[in-house]
Amino acid sequence: MTNIPKNKKVILFDGVCNLCNSAVTTAIKYDKNNAFLFASLQSKTGKSIIEYLKIDVTKIDSIILYEPNVAYDIKSTAALKIMNAFGGFWSLTKLFWIFPEGFRDLVYDFIAKNRYKWFGKKESCMIPTKELKAKFLN
Repeated sequence: MTNIPKNKKVILFDGVCNLCNSAVTTAIKYDKNNAFLFASLQSKTGKSIIEYLKIDVTKIDSIILYEPNVAYDIKSTAALKIMNAFGGFWSLTKLFWIFPEGFRDLVYDFIAKNRYKWFGKKESCMIPTKELKAKFLN
C-alpha cells in the first residue's frame, strides 16, 4: 500500500468526470489546512487503496474519503465530511446531517448516475499543474 502521511486524508475521485474534477479543484481551493491528498480511482494509488479497502467500485459509484488507519466514507457522508472540513461558509453544509444517510445517498446517487450526461466526461484523467502535483498521489 502507498505510503500516505498519517496527518492526511485521501479523496478518491472519478478522474474522467468533469463534475468530479471541478469538485477536486474546489476542494484544493478551500483546503486551507492542507488536510487532503487526491487520487483518481483510475490511478495506481487509487486502485491500490480500493483493493486494500475491498471496495467494489462497480457497485459503489462514489467519491471515497479515506483516512489511513482510521476509516473510510463514501457517497454523501464523504462529501459532507470534506465540505465540513473547509470551515467558513462551508459550515452551513452541517445542516444536511439532519437528513438520514439513506435519503442523502438517494440524492447523491441520482447526481452520480447522471453526472456524465449533465457535466460531460474527459478522455483521460486530469493532469495536475506543477504547483498542485504534491497534492496528488499517482
